[in-house]
Amino acid sequence: MSNKDGIIVRIIINAIAIYATAKLVKGVEISSFGTAIVAALILSIVNALIKPLLMVLTLPVNFLSLGLFTFVVDGLSLMIVSGITKGFEIHGIIPAMLASIIISVISALLGIFVD
Repeated sequence: MSNKDGIIVRIIINAIAIYATAKLVKGVEISSFGTAIVAALILSIVNALIKPLLMVLTLPVNFLSLGLFTFVVDGLSLMIVSGITKGFEIHGIIPAMLASIIISVISALLGIFVD
């Protein structure tokens, strides 16, 4: 599989994870699978560009929390995506943090089957 194909597969896996998470977590809503694909694409961009900056800015807090503050940063990243993506809503930081954990787990499990 080429690098381009791998990126497309990863975005589809993340879209499935986002869509499933919206069905599982109260406070996370998505209008359609197409919206989940857009959200997955935007999440990839946010994770590549904004999340590293957030991690550097929150490094002292993350260090003191033994890395647990990463869950908050992941939730904030997901809330940024919901703010940008029409049809994808997250109502609060707790659902965002829970959703980010579930999205990570589902993506990892689906990634095992694809790789």
